[in-house]
Amino acid sequence: MIQVKGYAAQSNTTELTPIVFQRNEPQEDEVLVDILYCGICHADIHQAKNEYGNTIYPFVPGHEIIGRVNSIGNKVKKYKIGDTVGIGYFIDSCGYCSNCLEHEEQFCDNGITPTQNGKLANGQTTKGGYSNCIVVKEDYLLHIPESLNSPGTAPLLCAGITTYSALVHNAVKKGDKVAILGLGGLGHMTVKFAVSFGAEVSVLSTSPLKADSALALGAHHFIDTTDEKQVSQVFSSFDFIIDTVSAKHDYNTYLKLLKKDGTLVLLGVPVETTPLVTGLLTSRRRKIVGSFIGGIQQTQEMINYCATHQIQADVEVISPSYINTAFERMLKNDVKYRFVLDMQAME
Repeated sequence: MIQVKGYAAQSNTTELTPIVFQRNEPQEDEVLVDILYCGICHADIHQAKNEYGNTIYPFVPGHEIIGRVNSIGNKVKKYKIGDTVGIGYFIDSCGYCSNCLEHEEQFCDNGITPTQNGKLANGQTTKGGYSNCIVVKEDYLLHIPESLNSPGTAPLLCAGITTYSALVHNAVKKGDKVAILGLGGLGHMTVKFAVSFGAEVSVLSTSPLKADSALALGAHHFIDTTDEKQVSQVFSSFDFIIDTVSAKHDYNTYLKLLKKDGTLVLLGVPVETTPLVTGLLTSRRRKIVGSFIGGIQQTQEMINYCATHQIQADVEVISPSYINTAFERMLKNDVKYRFVLDMQAME
């Protein structure tokens, strides 16, 4: 067994505190990865507070992981010691259902094994990247090109692939009018990808103070959604609205902004949702769709795309001892745009 240091929530009312736990030695098809950086996702906070109702304690979060290969099993072919690798939202799937065979393991019919708060075959609970190492099957690792900055790459393993997958699956293309609701970790990545795809990009936000930041990221327009005049000027304007907001909000407000056949793509998962006015869908043949992360193949495609187009997340690198303050700041939207833990600084 490998002794591991990390940070964990012991209950839904306690802060994260240092923990020592054990991981199994890598098996023949597994890789031991020393964790260098780990992004902080809003889902980490939701699960630490048991807001989804299924958290197993002690809970070690973290699924935006960049690390270096420490050792490999004797049947590992894709990686060697010293390689820089990434680990995202899940670390296993059945491998044989139709979705897995189509390289969409994220929709595994038999259920993925999440990197955090999942169940391993031996009954152990998965513990994530707020720790100094992790053991993963080689097929669920990702190659990280040396040209990418490691801290800025960590959020690509969740925020990046979530937004990239949504845009690719919905065939967003050059010339499309795309609005992005929310300018946080997901929102700022959506802006970068949509602009790189050649779309005409607008940011929708309740905070007019974010206008300069949106334009600096490459957005072409900014709409303050608290200003009725600005909102009325973009009624029936957009081909797509990418909704990245995880807090409760009124979807009907934004459906009005879509053209005929326009699509509202939901990425955020609010704990509470509001009722839909179905007439807003039927009157313009509008659609609401959801999107999740991508499979391993698409995630690697996204990483390679980012290396080619020099895309990464805007991050604030922090030490693990700052985790609880970072959680508090995230709840106040006080971060541009993603915190990333430097796990090498763990005491």
